[in-house]
Parts: sequence; structure tokens; C-alpha cells
Amino acid sequence: MTMSETTRLTTAQAIVKFLGQQYSERDGAEQRLVTGMFGIFGHGNVCGVGQALLQDQIAFEDAGADDPLAAGHLPYYLIRNEQSGVHAATAYARSRERLQVMAVTTSIGPGATNMITGAALATTNRIPVLLFPSDQFANRMPDPVLQQLESPQTLDTAVTDCFRPVSRFFDRIVRPEQLMPSLLNAMRVLTDPADTGAVTIALPQDVQAEAYDWPVAFFRKRVWHIARPVPERAALERAVEVLRSAKRPLVVAGGGVVYSGASEQLREFASATGIPVSDTHAGKGAINWDHPSAVGAVGSTGTTAANALARTADVVVGIGTRYSDFTTASHTIFAGDGVEGDVRFVNINTLGFDAAKHSATMVLADAREALTALSAALDGWEVEAAYRQEAADLDADWQRQVDECYHRDHAPLPAQTEVFGALNELMGPEDVVINAAGSMPGDLQCLWRATTPVQYHVEYAYSCMGYEIPAALGAKLALGDDHEVVAIVGDGTYQMSPMEIATIVSEGLKVIIVLLQNHGFASIGALSESRGSQRFGTKYRMRSGGAGGRLDGAEVPFDLAASAASWGADVLRCNGIEEFRANYAKAAAADHTTVLYIETDLMGPNPPGSAWWDVPVAEVSDLESTQAAYAEHVENRKAQRHYL
Repeated sequence: MTMSETTRLTTAQAIVKFLGQQYSERDGAEQRLVTGMFGIFGHGNVCGVGQALLQDQIAFEDAGADDPLAAGHLPYYLIRNEQSGVHAATAYARSRERLQVMAVTTSIGPGATNMITGAALATTNRIPVLLFPSDQFANRMPDPVLQQLESPQTLDTAVTDCFRPVSRFFDRIVRPEQLMPSLLNAMRVLTDPADTGAVTIALPQDVQAEAYDWPVAFFRKRVWHIARPVPERAALERAVEVLRSAKRPLVVAGGGVVYSGASEQLREFASATGIPVSDTHAGKGAINWDHPSAVGAVGSTGTTAANALARTADVVVGIGTRYSDFTTASHTIFAGDGVEGDVRFVNINTLGFDAAKHSATMVLADAREALTALSAALDGWEVEAAYRQEAADLDADWQRQVDECYHRDHAPLPAQTEVFGALNELMGPEDVVINAAGSMPGDLQCLWRATTPVQYHVEYAYSCMGYEIPAALGAKLALGDDHEVVAIVGDGTYQMSPMEIATIVSEGLKVIIVLLQNHGFASIGALSESRGSQRFGTKYRMRSGGAGGRLDGAEVPFDLAASAASWGADVLRCNGIEEFRANYAKAAAADHTTVLYIETDLMGPNPPGSAWWDVPVAEVSDLESTQAAYAEHVENRKAQRHYL
């Protein structure tokens, strides 16, 4: 092959051919990087990317190959909603520890803008996804084309510009040859352990179908090596110095530990040093819940054990965490109570932006490499036995509270914590629980006993309602039949995005969907009440008192179980926890998708809270409830601080 050799393809055909030859490698293991494409076809992409995918499919079938990925084939999956397609791609990449990704293609206009929420979720969670929204004509002959947004300021503005702030990389291809540097940069970002997220390449629909003589070398096999940055010696020494001076250190394990595959190193580090290990949503399962040093979730939805230790920690070691608002309890939980001087931070992260937070001693490194180096440098050093025992006693007390929440025997309807308890006891260590927004992530973070990193898949960086069902699709495609995938869905999030049940069924996949019906928003309702807004607008009710009345009448007569069945899933109605347990066994034994429908109490009870969350309250109000909530808010804000 010489550099002068070319092949004539359309831009869309070149994309499909290029993606089929991209591989990632880490620790000597090599795999296809982009393994498939979710999408919905419209006039913007059906004859461009759609035609290219069809041509690729026919070539694969004619070749008679057994392994589509080995053959360079890019399978296509028909989704029902563009946002859901990005959610599915995000869950896929997360389940594959960011070593493999999925692409998503859409038409222009609403098809493109429907993806923006999904792109924001992926970027916020630092998860790589590859997006190909279609765009208006580059030649501007059909102008304005159907679904084109016109701007009187410039003809260069398109709806796809909305992707710029929510993407880690954005480009618009207006000439075919621009695709070459664009796709190479896209692969760079998709395989970067720090600078990753949504990668968006907008494709004008005429350019998709335009032919070009491509250099054959553009389509050669490329292996993108995912780095494991090792800690700089001086940075490691600074971190060790801080840790050796600590009396009450605490680890906060974030998603970076999981994505690095550093669980074994974290367990060994905790065992050797005795430092208690707390976790974030993304980091739950990085250390098994029953490890002697594990103290569970920290922050606004944390355990009483982890939060008690956080308040008195003199050194906080953040590993692969971005320190979200909930993790820091709105900058109140790391208080340095009783500490000489002030609480200090040591942050281990591949991204300098996160490592520098809270005036930390920074270690820019891969979590696995940094933990290995720290363990060696701290050989022989450990916390005092009394501190180890204190952490163990605090966690033991919390586990008794977990047992109480899991087995409340609440009547007449069970609390949702009882459903979680049944699942936690019925699911295996390699099975996956999926959830996102509302009160459920808070309950799950503090209660769920995760034994492996794969078991806990809760999206709480963007806290996006509607994530769970498409995420189950992505996770199942990523993990296969060796893992039971269980999506827990509330009635609110179900109504936002149930349609990917049809995709799951059409692909012959088996997942279990647990649908909790409580006729309202448990999380926002409780928050509204606690902040003086009296649960206004947080229940699913008919309007009472005529047109000017409130939504506080009878329950809305919808049947979500019947709705779930209409998408093609089997539905088992569960009357109480014992029937739920029995029906879960049936669902697990089945070879197809099952929805377990159960009614729960909107009012809880929920686990005991042990930290604050800053949600502003109206400073002036005619309502006594709001006045009282504002006074409480002012008092709680006194604990907030910058870590300097």
C-alpha cells in the first residue's frame, strides 16, 4: 500500500469503514473500540449514514463471518428515542470500563437536539460516547431545509451548535476531507482517561452522501493505547508526607477507581494502612462493603459512619472523584472537627481540574498506579488501632440500620427500601442494579451492599430521569448473559422514557425492570416539604376545584403495568414484598424481559439522614412553612466553607 492509493467512498461510508478498524488497548488487552451504532433514521441521515450502514451489513452477510467485530462490521440498533440512544451508549461504555464505546446517529432538527441531554450526561459523568447528529445542507441550496433553524445573524448557526458546551470534542464536517483530522481527534478523546465525554461530529446531510477519493491508509487498523499515568516522584513524596502526618485520614473512592480496575489495589491499600474507605455513587463497589475498612457512602446521602468520620478527618484522600455537591454535602461534611490546624486533601486523579479541587496536594496519575506506589511508599505505616476500631464500630452500627430499612414490614404499602433490600439479597455479585434520579439513588447509595464494582450502576452526576431503561439496554449489550441486569424505575422516570423496552424486546435481550408506583415524586416531594413548599406539585393527582384548583384530587387513573406490557415485556404484579421476592425468582429464571410492578408508600420511610444539601429557600415569604425553612437554611449555611 502506498500513500497514493485511494478508494472512492461517500463521507458516511468512510465513517463506517474507519470505525470498523479502530481498536483500544490497555494492559495488553486489545478490543474493538466502537462496537456498534444506535440510531433513528430521518431525512437527514437515512440516505447518508443509513445507506452506509446497510452497505456494511450486506458486506458482512456476504462474507459469512462469524464475529461481526473481528470482521470490522458496525452493527446497527434501532432505538425509539434519540436521548435514550445516548443513555444506552453511556451505560455501555461505563459497563465496559470506558474501553469500548457505541456511536449514535440521528436526523437533523429535533432528532439532533433530542441527544443534547444525553450528551450532557455523558460528559458530566466522564463517559465516552460518539455522536453523529445530522445537519443542514452545507451547499445551502435547499435553504431552509425541513427542520433547519434559521438565524438572521449568521447563516452558519445550526441547532447542532447546542452540542458545543456539552461535548468534550465538537466538529462540523462541511467538506469530506475534513473528516480525516476530525475522526482522528475523536478517537483521541474517546480513549483519553481524563479528557473524555461526548464526542460530537455534526454531519450536513449533503456531505454525508458526497463522494471523495480517500487515502487507503486512512482505513488501516489503528490501536489507541489507553494510558496509565504513573505518579511523579515528587508529587508522590508530597502525598506520602501528608499521609504520614495524619491521625484520622479518610479515603473517598470515586469512579476513577472503578474505571482504572483498581479495586484490588484499593483493598490492599486499605488493609495495610487501616484507613477507612468511603465511596461516591460512581465509586460504590470499588471496595467490597464488608471489607474491614469500608464505611460506605459519604456526603448528603451518606451513611452515619462515613459522615461521622468525614467530619473529624484531618486528611481526605480523594481517588478518582470529582467531589460533587452531594459528596461534600455542599461543602459542609469535611469539617475538620477537633483537628489541629485544618482538614487537608490529597487528590489522585488523571484530570488536573479534579485533582486541584479543595487546595489539594495533587497526584496526577492513574488510580491503580498511584495506589500501588502509595502502598509501597507507606510500607509499615498504619493508623492507630483505636481509629480502626472506631471506624469498624461506626460501620457495624450503620449495618444494623441497613437491616432495619431492608426489613421494615411497613404497611399497608411497603417502603421502597424494602424492595431494595429484597433485590440486594436476591441479586448475585456480578449482577447489575441500575438507577438514576429521584429519592432512589440516595437510598441506594447509603444502603446498597455492593460486593463488586460491576454490581452498582447508578447515574447521579447528571441525575437524569429516564436513564434507567435505556441504560439497561446498553449494559446488557456490554455485559451479556452472564450478568443479570436489573433497572429500578419510579413512576415518574418511567413515564419519561419507557419506549426502549420495545428495543430491548426486539433485540431479544433479557433484563428485569422493577417498576415502583407511588403516584408522585418521593424525592422532590420530601425536599419541597422540608424547604417550606408543602409538597406543591409533586404528586400525580387530578385537578380539584375547577380550572383554578390544585393538583390535589384523586389519583390519576393510569395503569403503568399495562403500559409496560404494551411494549412487549412480561409483567408480574407484586402485592407486597414476599410476592415480589417470588416473582423476582420467576423473572430471573425467564429468558426474556420481565417487569416487576409493585406499589410503594410515597411517604417512605427513608433511611436516616446525616448530612445537609444546599437548596435555596425563598428569603421572604407569606408562608409560615417557608419562613421556618429559611431560618433553618440560614443556620445550616453557617457550616459551609471553602477549603483553602
